[in-house]
Amino acid sequence: MSEFNGAVESAKAAFPKWRDTPIPTRTRVMLKYQELIRDNMDSLAESVTAEQGKTLSDAKGDVFRGLEVVEAACGIAPFLMGEVLENVASGIDCKSVRQPLGVVGGICPFNFPAMVPLWMIPMAVTSGNTMVLKPSERDPGAAMMLADLAQQAGLPKGVLNIVHGTHDVVNYMLDHPDIKAISFVGSDQAGRYIYSRGCANGKRVQSNMGAKNHMVIMPDADVDTTVKALAGAAFGAAGQRCMAISAAVFVGGFERWKQPLLDVARGLKVTAGFEPSCDVGPLISPESKARCERLIQAGIDQGATCVLDGRHVKVPGYERGNFVGPTILAGVTTANECYKEEIFGPVISCMDAGSLDEALQIVNGNEHGNGCAIFTRSGAAARKFEHEVEVGMVGVNVPIPVPLPMFSFTGWRGSFAGDLHMYGRAGVQFYTQPKTITSKWAPDDVAMCASSSKSATGSSVASGGRIPGLDRVGA
Repeated sequence: MSEFNGAVESAKAAFPKWRDTPIPTRTRVMLKYQELIRDNMDSLAESVTAEQGKTLSDAKGDVFRGLEVVEAACGIAPFLMGEVLENVASGIDCKSVRQPLGVVGGICPFNFPAMVPLWMIPMAVTSGNTMVLKPSERDPGAAMMLADLAQQAGLPKGVLNIVHGTHDVVNYMLDHPDIKAISFVGSDQAGRYIYSRGCANGKRVQSNMGAKNHMVIMPDADVDTTVKALAGAAFGAAGQRCMAISAAVFVGGFERWKQPLLDVARGLKVTAGFEPSCDVGPLISPESKARCERLIQAGIDQGATCVLDGRHVKVPGYERGNFVGPTILAGVTTANECYKEEIFGPVISCMDAGSLDEALQIVNGNEHGNGCAIFTRSGAAARKFEHEVEVGMVGVNVPIPVPLPMFSFTGWRGSFAGDLHMYGRAGVQFYTQPKTITSKWAPDDVAMCASSSKSATGSSVASGGRIPGLDRVGA
């Protein structure tokens, strides 16, 4: 508790000077920061693979997608600009400016130990805030390295503070009166709790939570392209992505797609992330592996067919690893537990639909609304899908449609709690608040300033003028 309070006090003490630091100076820090991240890409990726388990190529992607947000923060100034309107009333001007909140908090998940901190840090600090960030206790190494690089880039002491811990530290962050806003990425249960408790304490909260991402496959889709995209989106990073495809809806039925998908899935190599041949690494913990295997069995018990079972995969040299191989369940329905729950493992639930309308009913009937995709050659089908689907991020022949940081990460419905999304324009708005200033200057003051020898005139009250504020200002 004392260490946590010390981190908040450090951020609070650094805020006034950092808030008044010119925006070009702040963005120059980000320019240097992105250079240092590029120079240390391999070291950061190695830390991610060592602690989290994903392949080295995937770990480099983890770092690179975060780097893109740093690059976007270098051009943050237009998002911080206010507005001015002259003569809103006689001789009165009105302007709005955006100002930072103060000390803000970030709570990060285990699955993207570099990317998610970089979703938060650049936008928060370049907007003029100071930050207290809690990385996942399972893989904090990358966040520590990123904090060190930020200091090397010129970020002043106290602007970014890293704290470690589990539930107690989260509660400290949610309850501390000096922390004005909380950014969170993680599970449904944690996200709902953080949103509820944070809001109850008067904080601004953005909570990115769980997902059940669907890919709708139309009969006219290219077979080779589609099955490779589906396998990569379902089994890459061992399925531990909040945008992983975990449900595939085959319009017209799964049967004709089964063998091509099996061929691709069986060709994926399951091993440790450091191995050059690795396609699918381990899950984060024995508990995650056990949960994944339990949900696979639940699907089988409830009527699904296990077309490919990855529960008993053997990895030479890593026999005690938390490995689950690519798994394909067919005949899954919306009533199955393996569909209702977010498995967070390399498992794809294959479902049948008789039409695009039926497929849309399946997607829109799920409580989550993070990401989805349609694979088709029909522009009409794609347009209907993107218009009618109730999901915040949509891919057309793109399996994982994570927006680049000139846009925002826009999960909907049960996948997000809050009003302003992460990074992009919405991210800057989350970390700032508008202030509106209305001003009036008497025209006579111009002549008064020009001639210092003239004495001040009498008050408007003495000369019979009206008292401002008794009626509409400027009337």
